[in-house]
Amino acid sequence: MKNPSIPFILTLIILFAVWIYVLTVFKRKKLEFFYFLLGSIGTFLFAFTILRNFLTGILTTLTCFLTGLLGNALGIFKAYTSHSILFVENADGPISLYVDFECGGVIEILVFISLIFFFAVYNVKEKICISLIGAVWIITANIIRLFSICLIINRFGNESYYVAHTIVGRLLFYALSIILYFYVFTRAQIRRQRVGEFDYDNEAGK
Repeated sequence: MKNPSIPFILTLIILFAVWIYVLTVFKRKKLEFFYFLLGSIGTFLFAFTILRNFLTGILTTLTCFLTGLLGNALGIFKAYTSHSILFVENADGPISLYVDFECGGVIEILVFISLIFFFAVYNVKEKICISLIGAVWIITANIIRLFSICLIINRFGNESYYVAHTIVGRLLFYALSIILYFYVFTRAQIRRQRVGEFDYDNEAGK
């Protein structure tokens, strides 16, 4: 954040202290669901509030640069990384696409890491490794999304922007996100959960 005021900082510290206290209460009472829910939401909100501007600058620049490498290599579009702009030429004339906050994947990465941090299935080392892998996956998903948008515009003209951006690009990103969440959360939960056994002989004798 840019030059936060003292009252804002004090409020943030107080909220953080209250959040930590409530988390310890949930932990002592073994309220695992509420511990996971409050922990994940709180981690995201604090991280987003403090790191948003810093991460946005890094991720938008990185995403624009890596996407531009593909575009330049294939001769489809050019990237102007210093301005976070993708310049796409097509039959209707050139169009500039600004790689903004949404394209950087800041929210998606912070949400994923926040969920992982309080997901009880993994240990600390696994959480760190999976967080890094997940961040790379999300950045790659955004690169694929931007590349597909630029490719469609290059082939079908500026009128295809809405379909490329709103439908095709989003569907690709959501599909890749679902794959990530399935393997990291759903599949891991199923594979590591404890499975009880029935002893039919003992049950029958009761």
